Amino acid sequence: MTLLVIAYLGGALTILSPCILPILPFVFARAGQPFLRSTLPMLAGMAVTFALVATLATIGGSWAIQANEFGRLAALLLLALFGLSLISPRIANTLSQPVVGLGNRLMNAAGKPGSAPSAAGSLLLGIATGLLWAPCAGPILGLVLTGAALQGANLQTTVLLGAYAAGAATSLALTLCVGGRLFTMMKRSLGISERVRQFAGATVIAGVGVIALGLDTGALAQLSYTSTASFEQAVLDRLNVRPTEGGMEVASADKSLPAGSGKPYRADLPVEGTAPSLTGAVEWLNSPPLATEQLRGKVVLVDFWTYSCINCIRTIPYVRAWAEKYKDQGLVVIGVHSPEFAFEKKIDNVKKAVGDFKIDYPVAIDNDYRIWRAFDNSYWPASYLIDAKGNIRYHHFGEGNYGQTEQAIQDLLREAGSDIAATTLVNPDAKGAEASADLKDIGSGETYVGYKQSTGFASKESLGADTSRTYSVDKPSLNQWGLSGTWTVGPEEATLDKSDGSITYRFKARDLHLVLGPDSSGKPVRFQVTIDGQSPGPDHGTDTDADGNGTVTSTRLYQLVRQSGGVQDKTFTIRFFDPGVQAYAFTFG
Repeated sequence: MTLLVIAYLGGALTILSPCILPILPFVFARAGQPFLRSTLPMLAGMAVTFALVATLATIGGSWAIQANEFGRLAALLLLALFGLSLISPRIANTLSQPVVGLGNRLMNAAGKPGSAPSAAGSLLLGIATGLLWAPCAGPILGLVLTGAALQGANLQTTVLLGAYAAGAATSLALTLCVGGRLFTMMKRSLGISERVRQFAGATVIAGVGVIALGLDTGALAQLSYTSTASFEQAVLDRLNVRPTEGGMEVASADKSLPAGSGKPYRADLPVEGTAPSLTGAVEWLNSPPLATEQLRGKVVLVDFWTYSCINCIRTIPYVRAWAEKYKDQGLVVIGVHSPEFAFEKKIDNVKKAVGDFKIDYPVAIDNDYRIWRAFDNSYWPASYLIDAKGNIRYHHFGEGNYGQTEQAIQDLLREAGSDIAATTLVNPDAKGAEASADLKDIGSGETYVGYKQSTGFASKESLGADTSRTYSVDKPSLNQWGLSGTWTVGPEEATLDKSDGSITYRFKARDLHLVLGPDSSGKPVRFQVTIDGQSPGPDHGTDTDADGNGTVTSTRLYQLVRQSGGVQDKTFTIRFFDPGVQAYAFTFG
């Protein structure tokens, strides 16, 4: 019952997903029509058809996929006719008699003036829509489909897919109820029912075009701002739900592998390819050089990071905790340090950072990006899980998904023969810059100071490249920043040429960080931070005191502000009392 409810909720959430957009015109064509004879048959046809087609696609092999492609083509033609009949009934009348009959049935379903809506026509329209609907595969639908592929033909598969489709149909019905009232008001108050019907026909044709071009499973599926994946994953993580070879289960917190099952455990993780070589590092820290071949039999977590990246810093507490928790179970954690800035290529800087972050697992210094390129990686941070046979089985880019990643670690350890039981997931007590970001209040993004990637520059003078120039700034707008004093701006950083220079930034976030460093001499640089012209007091960061005072002693990320109360737009200013400081990038949390 729990899985049935989860599947239903997952379907209901699709109304917030961009992949629902192409079928909305077909649904809104029901606006203003009787619910029982028009809307309900259409949504029922859509839900049942989707459940049956999705079941066949997961268990039926290539023949089912090919059959569904023919069905999609037929549905596209059917719905195109439906859209044309809404725009102009005369178009339908010019077609051959069999198609005219089908067109008339669809027009009745669409509410042609003077005709009664047909339940059979609405059902036919729903079947066509069900053949075309390709929802964004979030974690809940992924769970259902994975379970279907593992267990083969089973009534549970169809029931769960039906529950998912029913959830989507419910949210569509509620949306149509609101939209239908709006359409009815327009018709009654403006007397433009014909125009409204023609507009509906045009949107149906547009929907057909979007689906025919594959945009419903391409561009729309890539949109993240309206994605429901985080909500779905939170539900699954909270209930600890996952697919198994016998179906799907809701695991208890202390669940372990069944003893004496006679079958080796197989993790429900796809093989993403053979793990590439780890050769190419210019140096290894905390370990002699490691090769992929010598790690056979171990589960390996490869974590790409760079020491001044705030997203990497916030991930480190989890990677560190996993390395400690599972080292005796067969997990090997390897940090691959691939630098973003030139100063991060200095091995002494990396050694200091490894010590500061209390990292004791092996770190490969990948200054030439050979490991980075071997993994075809593009992100900081990025995690890749390699199984005991040397295959990549899981990856994650960026922060977050810690519960899912740890579950994958546990599953691969079990697959490798460990008798590890399901345990409480790690929950590091991270401090300072390592603490998780306050995502709900972040209104500012990463901002580079060097001219190569600089944005939002608001000093009165234009930004000069590789030349000493005196700058001034007044009152920057939100997410704008400016320099004051004499600076030389390089491709990656700005260097203060004379003492008493400053940087001002108008931001909105709980935390403000700035990557800073002394010049080549290494002489410390004193500074003071103000917020809206006042000392930060309780809003100071870990690298400043309540009066805003601090010192740049090495090139790294400095946490300068952590607001203790409500987050509001603030004007941050950092004033340097000594020359030579180098400023690289702002980040927020």
